[in-house]
Amino acid sequence: MSVPPSHLFGLAAVLFSIGVAGFFLRRNVIVVLLCIELMLNAANLTFLAASRMHTLQNGGVPDRQGPIFAIFVIVVAAIEAAVGLALVIALYRNKQTVSLDEVAELKD
Repeated sequence: MSVPPSHLFGLAAVLFSIGVAGFFLRRNVIVVLLCIELMLNAANLTFLAASRMHTLQNGGVPDRQGPIFAIFVIVVAAIEAAVGLALVIALYRNKQTVSLDEVAELKD
């Protein structure tokens, strides 16, 4: 039994909405980075659902653009995680906190 693409689009919309809400409402840098990852995963799900929908409409001819874009987004997410965590470590070493409220001003 296959999941319809419309359900995948709905799940992606919910995941993206949770990520956006967390990005704007949370004040911890690590949680903000996790919310960005959640939004990127929602984008991946959208690419794959669109690829599946295109495949179903073309009589089973596989569409490879969705998975290729998803792999590209995974690479971008890995780079974002590495750079983001490096910035979090540097921020914690300098300010002894990862709260965005306390580091809003970058001066010492």
